[in-house]
Amino acid sequence: MQGIAAKQLFGAKPDGSNQSSAPFGSYAKGCLAGGAELSETGPTWQAMRLSRNRNWGHPETISYIQELSAKAAQQPGWNGLYIGDISQPRGGPMLSGHRSHQLGLDVDIWMRPADRLNLSASERESISSTSMRRSNGAYVNSSWTRQHHEILKAAAKDPRVARIFVFPGAKVQMCEDEKGDRAWLRKIRPWWGHHYHFHVRLNCPAGTQGCINQDPPPAGDGCDDARKWVQDILFPPPPPPPDPNAPKPKPRRDLQMTDLPRQCIAVLQSQ
Repeated sequence: MQGIAAKQLFGAKPDGSNQSSAPFGSYAKGCLAGGAELSETGPTWQAMRLSRNRNWGHPETISYIQELSAKAAQQPGWNGLYIGDISQPRGGPMLSGHRSHQLGLDVDIWMRPADRLNLSASERESISSTSMRRSNGAYVNSSWTRQHHEILKAAAKDPRVARIFVFPGAKVQMCEDEKGDRAWLRKIRPWWGHHYHFHVRLNCPAGTQGCINQDPPPAGDGCDDARKWVQDILFPPPPPPPDPNAPKPKPRRDLQMTDLPRQCIAVLQSQ
């Protein structure tokens, strides 16, 4: 294992480890023992991009997806959810794409309404989700609906959820539209991208050892923070003057096994 990037080792594993389910480490530096596979198709969901083999997660995540998709199926025009990346079978760094999604506790959920749940494997590779943004994410576009609001609301109100990442304009729109309980808005956090999908991050499951939670979101509904993001998109602040004495940024290196929790070696070596 020495000298080989951890993503090569984890990316080569086709299935979960024969261990009790447990996440080890943090969302961007960890692994998953005993990963569970989300069925490719269920009564209210379909897993997308099957060739990536990233429809694996902690059992809590699988249960969460099943429950949220059933709620989504109650919305007009939605028969459930299209599920993007969760994690590799044993978590860990991915061969491409995400820095997080290493614990089996992150899941990308497509913004595109799941109106068909009989997509073939080839269709799941070729169709794309639908972007909800305009003006570089400062506002939602005409594809945004009240159903998106209600699905994100249901997603955030689940106590297992730590936070949900979505583009700033969507957060501001939800802040404007929500007239009832606003406590759930605290978990909706603005972030770059996230206009084709929203990214749900679950808390470390109760009783797990060695799983590191992210700090909780700041107090309040977070709407003023999202509005600041929008203002910075519309009217970008001037860049700071260059510092000739600043050290050159180092290129980001691939994570090695020594960077990950020691339990991740056993996760890789398990049958």
